[in-house]
Amino acid sequence: MPDLVEIGRGREARRGYALREVEIVPSRRTRSSQDVSTAWQIDAYRFDIPLLTHPTDAVVSPAVAVEVGKLGGLGVLNAEGLWARHPNVEQVLKKIVKTVDKEGYTVLTELLQELHAAPINPDLITEAVKQVAAGGVTVAARVSPQRAAEVTPYLLAAGVEILVVQGTIVSAEHVSRDGEPLNLKSFIQDLDVPVIAGGVHDYRTAMHLMRTGAAGVIVGYGSSTVTTTDKVLGIGVPMATAIVDAAAARRDYLDETGGRYVHVIADGEIDGSGDIAKSIACGADAVMLGEPLCSASEAPGKGLYWTAAAAHPSLPRSGVIPLADEDEAVDLRTLLFGPSSDPDGMINLFGALRRAMAKTGYSDLKEFQKVGLSVRG
Repeated sequence: MPDLVEIGRGREARRGYALREVEIVPSRRTRSSQDVSTAWQIDAYRFDIPLLTHPTDAVVSPAVAVEVGKLGGLGVLNAEGLWARHPNVEQVLKKIVKTVDKEGYTVLTELLQELHAAPINPDLITEAVKQVAAGGVTVAARVSPQRAAEVTPYLLAAGVEILVVQGTIVSAEHVSRDGEPLNLKSFIQDLDVPVIAGGVHDYRTAMHLMRTGAAGVIVGYGSSTVTTTDKVLGIGVPMATAIVDAAAARRDYLDETGGRYVHVIADGEIDGSGDIAKSIACGADAVMLGEPLCSASEAPGKGLYWTAAAAHPSLPRSGVIPLADEDEAVDLRTLLFGPSSDPDGMINLFGALRRAMAKTGYSDLKEFQKVGLSVRG
């Protein structure tokens, strides 16, 4: 039963747990990290590490998506971001950095809003997607529920293999006064590519999205140092609880359908390698990383970080802040696989996951989802 707490007369709330509040419990055996597999597969696409990039222009360019793919993960382009709107993105990014140098960080949200006011250009989307495809890796792109019907045909024509429909809060049916509602079930049924949808924060919504035919469900909205959704909308569920609930929905949906497995992808509260391990331990099949990747030397933001919600025209829900010193940046390969001289879990992210699995005696991600957990007192 849910852990309910009385917050006032006649009003109860459920107690939720953040990733920082849970710990992984060692088991009776350990094993060599060389005997551990971090591979996972969604639909026909197999990956060596359970990584999707959070679709922010601060971290993911077409070139970065290719590099992430070559390193075993899945790079997700933002099909409504700068690469979809501006032919000279390198100059745009330089403008962002120069604005910081001249006027500080407080004006950057307004600048991003201005840059995203430019119309989406199908030719630019096509060019960006084809650049990733030419790299020989799996091609993935993100659209918002509001613009999915409009943008998706261009993505499919350009060669997108996995579609990500992502917003702060995503439901099975998006209703809009400005046009026809997006019914995800019919939308997904009409596509020949797997769809990952989210974010969700509770069991019921996760189950609804699974019933649409989604191949994966994103839990969370990329909550991090820069996101302000909790301040702006008052919405948020601690990630450990949200992941466990979505994993329970996955289990029940598996029984309901007689064997259809939907992947759970954690997106939020992941500051370093320990949080990656905890996310998998809570039941996630993979993690979606943004902020931990902004210190990569290849990151377009050059140490600045923001999410797509920073450019919302009327209600931005992400700041723009510096999270990494460009002079101390490391390449993506080192960031993901080491070696590391950092004792805080910010480098060798997936080497650490492999070690956590080995130290608790588990040989693959599915087994590791069964590891014991404890809650800090």
